Amino acid sequence: MRASERVYATLREEILDGVLEPGAQLAEVEQSKRLGVSRTPVREALNRLASDGLVQALSPRVLVVAELSEERIRTLYELRRVLETSAAALAAERGDAAVFTELRARVEAAPRLLDAGEAGIAPYFEVVDALDEAIADALDNPYLASALASARLHSARIRRLASHDPNRLREAAAEHLLVVDAILARDAQLAAHATHVHLHRSLNSALARSTDRKDTSA
Repeated sequence: MRASERVYATLREEILDGVLEPGAQLAEVEQSKRLGVSRTPVREALNRLASDGLVQALSPRVLVVAELSEERIRTLYELRRVLETSAAALAAERGDAAVFTELRARVEAAPRLLDAGEAGIAPYFEVVDALDEAIADALDNPYLASALASARLHSARIRRLASHDPNRLREAAAEHLLVVDAILARDAQLAAHATHVHLHRSLNSALARSTDRKDTSA
């Protein structure tokens, strides 16, 4: 793997996991020393992260991790609502029943993973990711799949806000199950509606958690 690819993957994971928090400065010299590479791969990686929207420029020489403001959260969910309701409807029309039948069992069992506390959160989100991937694969539409991947990249940052709220995660699992059942029933309208409901509740939860975080840091 090229040095720039390795740096990009490392910084992206740290941003998505919250190790590098919103507003954190990303100086080339500092990051090159920390990651043990020259400044060139760091610069290339930061340019890619900026293209992803995960990094933004405060000035020509100062890059920071992009903020997660309420406005950014709302606008992201506007995009997700358009993309994901359409994707769910298409998956209901085109999806492989065997794939979604297997996923249904995993989604139904997902809340039990949370009984393990923090140790269960990563496996829980593996199930969520598997459902997202199955829906994307069912589309047979590379343009829509690419747009979904971009939106879900930013969603990964937001879902950290709910990662310490097991009650919300259990609710989300029940909502995902409704989406899977609608896909298996080949009901495109119901799949889109179930997805809309899930996104509406997720948005409200994300905004509430964002407000709590601001109040705590104030």
